[in-house]
Formats: sequence, structure tokens, C-alpha cells
Amino acid sequence: MKQTIETVINLMAASAMTAPKAGGKDCLEIVALTETEDLQHIADEMRKYAHKSSKENYWHRDAANTENAQGLLLIGLASPVTAGYNCGGCGYQTCNEFEKQRELKDFEMGYSGPHCIMRMMDIGVALSSAAKSASLLNIDNRVQQRVGAAARALGYINCEVAMGIPISISGKSIFYDRKAAAKK
Repeated sequence: MKQTIETVINLMAASAMTAPKAGGKDCLEIVALTETEDLQHIADEMRKYAHKSSKENYWHRDAANTENAQGLLLIGLASPVTAGYNCGGCGYQTCNEFEKQRELKDFEMGYSGPHCIMRMMDIGVALSSAAKSASLLNIDNRVQQRVGAAARALGYINCEVAMGIPISISGKSIFYDRKAAAKK
């Protein structure tokens, strides 16, 4: 199964890489992990952080998914650049105004921000493309925010914002019908 997981993760990464991006500019960072130790390290970090969150039980639930998965694809925004569309989605009239006035902040076990809305959509399209590739191959997967935040905090991916897609091959999907542990 390890070879299958590695093949699927690589196909997912290819789907994310070739997904359409605003202005045709690729600002994404994509990292594939298939080593049990890496997944366990990320799950442990999620559990360590859980007590600091108002959603502690969800951090524990997602950590269990991560340690029980056989692979993880991380997709993130490599740099805080704008798309140059002057769309106003960021709250500023022009991209230039946004870039000049934005105060980039970094949050523990989260992301930096604010970012260009078009670049956030780039991440969403890439995540969707990667998840669909796994799904077409009948490989269980789920897009998750918390696993991306923990992987970013640990330095597995060098980016401003990250999300992850853990994947699993088992008799029943570990990503659905999940119950969040009761808050301790």
C-alpha cells in the first residue's frame, strides 16, 4: 500500500500544481508527506496545541485522523503577493493600496494575514483539484485546516497559509462519521 499512497500523493500534487491560478502566476508551495513519523509528529503538535483552542475537541479529532492516515498533501501560499486585479476583495480599492497599507500578522498555530482574496481562491482550487484526484482513485481524503496550521508551525511547509489533505486506504473512511471527543 505504501507505493500506492506515494503514487496517489504525487498525482494529487500534480493536480494541485496544474490547477488554474489567478493571472496564471503560481504562488503555491506543495509538499507531500508519506512517512509515519512525520504524520505522527504533526498529530502530536496538534494535540499539544489543542488546549489553547476553544475548539480543543476538534484538534484532537483531526490529530487522530492525521496519525491514522498514510499520507498528507500540504498546499500553501508561498508569498503574500496580490493577483493585480484591483478587485477590492481585500477591502482596498487597488492591489497597490493593499500592499502598501497591509500589516502582515502571524498567528500561533494559524496563518499570517491578511492576504489577497484571489490567492486564497488559488489555494482553494488547488485543494479541490487534489482532493478530486484522490477521490477519482477511490482514496479516502479530507481537506483540513488544522493539519496545515500544525505542519506550517513545525516547518514542514514554508508558506504564509497552509491547508492539508490527509489520505487513507482502509475498509472504512477515517475522515467521515467522525466524532469529536468530548471537551476535557
